[in-house]
Amino acid sequence: MLKVFNTLSRRLEPFKPLEPPLVRMYVCGPTVYDHSHVGHARTWVAFDIIKKYLMIKGYFVIHVQNITDIDDKIINRAKEEGVSWKDIADKYTAEYFDLMAKLKVMPNINPRVTEHIDDIIEFIQDLIEKGYAYVTNSGVYFDVDKYPYYGQLSGIKDKKMWSQETFVKDKKNPYDFALWKCAKPGEPWWDSPWCKGRPGWHIECSTMSSKYLGKQFDIHGGARDLIFPHHENEIAQSEARFGVRPWVKYWLHSGYMTMKGEKMSKSLGNIVPLIELMKKYDVDVIRYWLSTSHYRSEMEFSWNALDEAKKALERIRITVDALLKEVEKGSPKGSLSDDEINKIYKAYSLRNSFHEAMDNDFNTPKAWAAVHGLLRLGNEALEGESYETALIVLQALREIDRVFEVLFPPQRTKDVESFIELLVEVRKELRKRKMWDLADMIRNELDKLGVALLDRSSETEWRFK
Repeated sequence: MLKVFNTLSRRLEPFKPLEPPLVRMYVCGPTVYDHSHVGHARTWVAFDIIKKYLMIKGYFVIHVQNITDIDDKIINRAKEEGVSWKDIADKYTAEYFDLMAKLKVMPNINPRVTEHIDDIIEFIQDLIEKGYAYVTNSGVYFDVDKYPYYGQLSGIKDKKMWSQETFVKDKKNPYDFALWKCAKPGEPWWDSPWCKGRPGWHIECSTMSSKYLGKQFDIHGGARDLIFPHHENEIAQSEARFGVRPWVKYWLHSGYMTMKGEKMSKSLGNIVPLIELMKKYDVDVIRYWLSTSHYRSEMEFSWNALDEAKKALERIRITVDALLKEVEKGSPKGSLSDDEINKIYKAYSLRNSFHEAMDNDFNTPKAWAAVHGLLRLGNEALEGESYETALIVLQALREIDRVFEVLFPPQRTKDVESFIELLVEVRKELRKRKMWDLADMIRNELDKLGVALLDRSSETEWRFK
């Protein structure tokens, strides 16, 4: 049975969605005021892997990931650059979509805050009518003292530690948080029953998640630094409005991306923008590297780690490509040796080991250990020219790659393969004539294009990297 670590209960729990086989999942997305960085990608890829594993388990997953396109940070960035807040939001939203597509992370719905202002106003009005929110000259605030379960997610019970926003005189308590902010001169605004203004941060996610997933749903995800105050506040205002507990059944949080032991963040100035990282590394290398760490653990960024990931993925794809060629040229023999039968049993066992690892709170490091076991078995099948074993290993790898999406080399056409084989033959002739410079030039240029040449005596084999 699949078990997940629930931040709300602080323990592993059997995963039982509210309405199986449907799974409704909301993941906090970006505030689009700057470049997305590798720490963001860590969370996005982690929850994409979770989603895709749930899908191969037979669940139907609705994945919602929001875009905060109005916020103090966006307004301040616009002032710094002398442009409109919308220019900033549109610029970095477009970049976000491009990066997500390259990372193969595709939520079903990407709602934007500015497209849900009426829904947010309705949510706030309901909280006021129920007595959980109050109106002042500066905006609308959630009355934390009216909600008895505050602190249940973070475990922070001391009211002295609840202060989370700049104190304003007309708030009842320093820990009450803004639902609606009246606009200051020069700030963007929308009409509301209380004042011209804009939403507070926390109300946005409660509104958009409930709009698309209902009054209760299965998974709410995000990075660990969102537990307090963001997710704590989401729970308070949502359970207050809808009268349900728990509002979300499972709270999952990804660990920090660190650099030299410090959390990667824009405030510390130690971020690595994804757009820059993708200039140095293939996006599949980045996705592979991110998947090798358990989603709840801290992950230390280093260039050496990415270099090692690049080499590891190249080795993986060399084996996978060789298996593909073995299966393409081979055919069933009609009988199996005892050794082949044992290897096929082992392949099924390793496939099961992958599922056991993922069933234990999506333990990707152990899942990758099972993959590497399959690859070693695949190499043994290649050495023994066992079509049947190679086929079973490939089938297991294809199933697993529905989750990881990095194992198989890019799609190739027969025309491309024929052209590569022609270049290999030309190089072979050049080597016979001892024209080493030209032969090396062909090798080097093919290597840049992702094709590795393996010289074996007078013959040369090639593989996609």
